[in-house]
Amino acid sequence: MIPHKMKAVLLIGHGGPEMLQYRDDVPVPSPGPGEVLIEVGACGMNNTDIWVREGAYGREDDPEAVSTWRRKGSTLTFPRIQGADIVGRIVAVGEGVPQERIGDRAVVDFSIYNNEGDSLADMDYIGHGRDGGFAEYTAVPAQNAHAVETTLTDAELATFCCAYMTGEHMLNRARVAAGETVLVTGASGGVGSGLIQLCRVRGAVPVAVVGKGKERAVRDIGAEAVVTRDEGDFADAVQKALDGRALDVVADLVAGPLFNDLLSLLRPEGRYVTAGAIAGPVVQLDLRTMYLKHLDLIGCSQGTRGEFADVLRYALSGRIKPLLAGTYPLSEIHRAQADFKRKEFVGKLVIVPR
Repeated sequence: MIPHKMKAVLLIGHGGPEMLQYRDDVPVPSPGPGEVLIEVGACGMNNTDIWVREGAYGREDDPEAVSTWRRKGSTLTFPRIQGADIVGRIVAVGEGVPQERIGDRAVVDFSIYNNEGDSLADMDYIGHGRDGGFAEYTAVPAQNAHAVETTLTDAELATFCCAYMTGEHMLNRARVAAGETVLVTGASGGVGSGLIQLCRVRGAVPVAVVGKGKERAVRDIGAEAVVTRDEGDFADAVQKALDGRALDVVADLVAGPLFNDLLSLLRPEGRYVTAGAIAGPVVQLDLRTMYLKHLDLIGCSQGTRGEFADVLRYALSGRIKPLLAGTYPLSEIHRAQADFKRKEFVGKLVIVPR
């Protein structure tokens, strides 16, 4: 029986962790037309959860301004239940959705596409433009809830959604082909560890950049070579790791002071692709490096319906593995985000509501 009230974490405004309120009296949503109600089994955490809470996205005219993920035309209202990487079971359906879907185990494509094609120019996502999975129940569009049958746990499935979809989109946008060498920064995080595995799926050769102590973990998931960040001359260390190979692509999730080094390491006509900037989003660019080497600079966020379907297919067939670093109950959201920000893990941290 579906209760009237549920436990959930409410984001009540931009700011610190105190803006996240754990409550046990939040109304359970009702699925509208074309929607399903999911009893949430697990929901993965992402950098976006924290950056949106902090308002850390800036504006094009002021990088320091408090701003959410959609810099223009924000759909974020408070209170909001965050959480994009939703896995659970369908327990009710709205008008127009077959009753047979009740009972389906589902992994949710978190993207709100706002169009029928593959353009990502006007995107939003569940947990931002509408309530997400940091709750016991959530309502989502039925077309976003993909039925699955697998022995993977809900928490394991929740490691794939946002991180691996973003990684697959990065590799597609950068036109990564079999045999090419890809340098992955932030390779121990959710997207980075996903990139290593996704490179191997398409026959590319990943070289990982990680903090000290994480070298073996990223080798175990497929890194051909590993560079330890902040140890000696970075560019020299990467060249040694490449062992004579040309660097075709940089998949960067870190940016900050290393940005120009990353461009200098690329071969002529190489590609730089980014979907994050945890070491600093505002960088200096020597345009001469870009135009004299004929480099492509590519930005990414989220991915397409087809890329989500591909990632789910890889996961269900065992071609990519879940990297579940820890689970937390809803009531420990503050500790979960503190652990997330410390970056002392490899893979993903997941909220388990029950």
